[in-house]
Amino acid sequence: ARVASDRAVASPRAAFSARARRVAPRVRATIRPPSAMAQSDAVSVAGRPNSIDELDMERGACVLAPKYSATLVRARALDGPGETVKTLARGVEIVTAAGVFVSGLVLDNFRRTEDVVSRSEQLRVLLAELGPSFVKAGQVLANRPDIVRADYMEQLTKLQDDVPPFPNSKAFDIMEQELGRPISEVYSEISSEPIAAASLGQVYRGRLRATGEEVAIKVQRPGIEPIIYRDLVLFRALAAFVNQVSMRRLGCNAQLIVDEFGEKLLEELDYVQEGRNLAEFYNNFDGDPVVKIPKFYPQASGARMLTMEWIDGVRCTDPAGIRAAGVDVDNFIRVGVMSGLRQLLEFGLFHGDPHPGNIFALKDGRIAYVDFGNVAQLSQKNKEVLIDAVVHAVNEDYDAMAGDFIRLGFLSPGTDVRPIVPALESIWQDARTASLSNFNFRTVTAAFNELVYQYPIRIPERFSLVIRSLLTQEGICMTLKPEFRFLEVAYPYVAKRLLTDRDARLRERLIQVLFKQGKFQWTRLENLVELAQEGAGELDLTDTVSDGAQLLVTDETLRTQLILALTEDDRLHVDEVARLLRVLQGGVKVDRLAQTATTDGPAFLRKMALSWSESVLRPRT
Repeated sequence: ARVASDRAVASPRAAFSARARRVAPRVRATIRPPSAMAQSDAVSVAGRPNSIDELDMERGACVLAPKYSATLVRARALDGPGETVKTLARGVEIVTAAGVFVSGLVLDNFRRTEDVVSRSEQLRVLLAELGPSFVKAGQVLANRPDIVRADYMEQLTKLQDDVPPFPNSKAFDIMEQELGRPISEVYSEISSEPIAAASLGQVYRGRLRATGEEVAIKVQRPGIEPIIYRDLVLFRALAAFVNQVSMRRLGCNAQLIVDEFGEKLLEELDYVQEGRNLAEFYNNFDGDPVVKIPKFYPQASGARMLTMEWIDGVRCTDPAGIRAAGVDVDNFIRVGVMSGLRQLLEFGLFHGDPHPGNIFALKDGRIAYVDFGNVAQLSQKNKEVLIDAVVHAVNEDYDAMAGDFIRLGFLSPGTDVRPIVPALESIWQDARTASLSNFNFRTVTAAFNELVYQYPIRIPERFSLVIRSLLTQEGICMTLKPEFRFLEVAYPYVAKRLLTDRDARLRERLIQVLFKQGKFQWTRLENLVELAQEGAGELDLTDTVSDGAQLLVTDETLRTQLILALTEDDRLHVDEVARLLRVLQGGVKVDRLAQTATTDGPAFLRKMALSWSESVLRPRT
């Protein structure tokens, strides 16, 4: 069974107030059939997971609705003599193409004149010609520095998913089979040709007869599943062949990498699950003034087709078109970055493929997302560890940062992190000494890629998608505004969440940021408030001040630390308090604070009396 969520037990300090708790975003629990689990044939390596189920439990990530198992894929690809022959023929095709490429590499090595540019381009063309599984594999490898060299990764990022459309007659037949009635009874009009075509499906534009709403109709390419099953079986056979080398050179199980890839690929083929993804995204951003998620129409959808609201917008990489639509480019960039960070850190459900064809600017300034086949979900535990990693980075606690790598699944449990700590410190110090105007997310990623090759670090598929998502969004923003710097927008968002979110876990992280070695960091608090104000304009810290006041009265340890901070170095820190009050000016609503005090007064006095009585009655040692 997969781990569905992780229940964090908050410390007394974390519980700012009972009413402050927010229910964590839901992570769906799913069960893989026992037979599939028992028959998983991944190679077991000491100290590492030996099946994809154990891998997910280790990393704390949940697959939304698992459709993949190595046993099932093998059974489908080898189902009878006919399918077996087709799989073998496909294997011959792949081996022949790969042999030509490898021969070129051997020849380059013999001549000692490797032409990286031409070879990497040859690889990209080869993957495109071998079909959808290889296009998707190349797109994944483009974000896996633990597997592919940086010079090849650059070429793989250019892989496109555009292919010729399949016949309209087949598409309309699939629609009628899924709808169970003639197309004309569901749609009053539908485009005669597809609006867009990709390796897994194509899209038509139509109008619902019942409501008159304009919709996009996505139809799956016929016969695509058997091809993908064959490719996955062959991928896994190759992975078994190179697994020992993979473990020795890369420190990772090649078959598990194939399992992760296969899992995501089959999720994209599952239109029923994509409909659920779309509905959940819609609920997450329902009523949001700056984000638009298309409405899902389940009654006009099925296993091989999906109907959703039509989005009429401008491609996000067209700055001239965005300006012509009257949209403020700078504000659109800020909205896009913040919506991406909310998906990752707030909801835990994020769009895994935010390329330019999936993001649009609407005339009212909102950002719109489409295509929810490639979606990933982080567990509550992983969201908390990501926030911990940010806190540890701010506090320059590199030993704890290395521990976060283990908790996130980048390093296997029991790994000696001591050699990695100096490398992390070097990367982060370089980042801290660079100004925001000269530092971006790609800079950190490039430095991290070098670290991956030096140490036994393996990037889990979910976090590969996180990296891909952030890099893609940053690339889009830099297309719209070349001088854009991701952190200039991201820092204010994170600062605002730390200061204003009433989630008890985030309150705990805020306290960790504000105290270093038991000392209160006045400058950090000032910087957090100023950063949050940059991103939010008007910043309301009333709830934060209210909860903080209650905690100070009821938490003796925190109260003592703050008193020590006010009297540190044998002087009253009046100047620091005055500066902080100036920064906070306008951020605290006195009337709301008074109303809160009146409403919660009795409960607060009771907690205060209990806290003080426990302090008085506590046995002295």
